[in-house]
This record gives sequence, structure tokens and C-alpha cells, in this order.
Amino acid sequence: MYDGVIQDLIDELGSLPGVGPKSAQRIAFHLLDADPEDVRRFAAVLVQVKEKVHFCTICGNVTEDTECRICADPRRDPSVLCVVEESKDILAIERTREFRGRYHVLGGAISPIAGIGPDQLRIRELLQRLGDGTVTEVIIATDPNLEGEATATYLLRMLAPLGMRVSKLASGLPVGGDLEYADEVTLGRAFEGRLSVGGAPAEPRP
Repeated sequence: MYDGVIQDLIDELGSLPGVGPKSAQRIAFHLLDADPEDVRRFAAVLVQVKEKVHFCTICGNVTEDTECRICADPRRDPSVLCVVEESKDILAIERTREFRGRYHVLGGAISPIAGIGPDQLRIRELLQRLGDGTVTEVIIATDPNLEGEATATYLLRMLAPLGMRVSKLASGLPVGGDLEYADEVTLGRAFEGRLSVGGAPAEPRP
């Protein structure tokens, strides 16, 4: 244990996801050894992120504008909508270059243990987006773990009465893993071989 602000810094760093006590200590001492100007620039970026970055009014992706670059891109296919849990999943899918539709970010997954139910997710907004008939296929791309599967099952029940094609990413994604950690090849193959799970049969498309 250290005294004062050093320990406060270690504690704050340790609260970040994926950062354990030893990693937090290493980062803290790296910052102590760094050039003061570098640290000030780093701190300024953190402040700017909180001030400037918000969520796209259409899909829920992170952006500095009213709409994210994907929703604002007229070249994207508006008839195919890929539903993901978090904005970071969009980046993982975009790296595959296999999907040219648009996205909808739920903002998490159903998790009774964490107290997260359907009402805490952007499911209502999803149904509103599907109401005008533009979207003809929904691809459910939740994480292949218990929470992701529970979310996918709930979405299937919500989407079934709409009569549109509903598909899930195909096998190849590890069960119990997170979408953001999947490599490009695995994700690409999952998109190419996605499975029909409701509505009319799915037709794989770029």
C-alpha cells in the first residue's frame, strides 16, 4: 500500500476492466515517470472524451456527431440490420469487411444477476426502427455466452410476429467468449454461414 494520491491513482486504475492490482501499479508508476506534458495531454483526452462523445441518435453507436459515420453513410444497405450488444462489437465486425448493412446497439445484454432486464436495453428503439418496413433482415450478433444467448432468445420472441428474416451468426464463434475478441476470419465465416432462426429463410449477403 502507498500513501495519498499515489494509492488513489492505483485504486482508480485498478477499477478499470481487465486491469488487476499489479497492472494498475505498473501503469501508475509509468505515469509518474512520464513527461509531464504527455500526462497532461493524456488527461485532456480523457476529459474531451467525456465532453464530446455521445451515442448516435439512430443506432446507439458512439460518435461525436448526431449520427455515427455508419448511419450517415448512404452506401450502407438499410434493409439489413445487425443487432449487437456494445459499440465495440461494431468495430470487430467492421474489421471483417463482410457486412455492409447497418447496426443497432442494445447497450448490453440481459443479465438477471446484474439486474439488467429488457427494459434497460435499447429493444424498444429497435422495434421502432423496424416499424417502417425498410429492414427486411435482422442479424442477431450477441455474444456467444449465457447473457448473449438469453438476449438473442428474447429478441427472437419479439421479432417473430413481424414476419421478417431473422438470422444468427453461424458456428465458429467460441461459446462463452466475447465478440470483440474474435478474429476477423472467424467473424467473417460466421457472417457467411449465419443461420435462419425465425421468419422467412435467411439469404446470406455481403
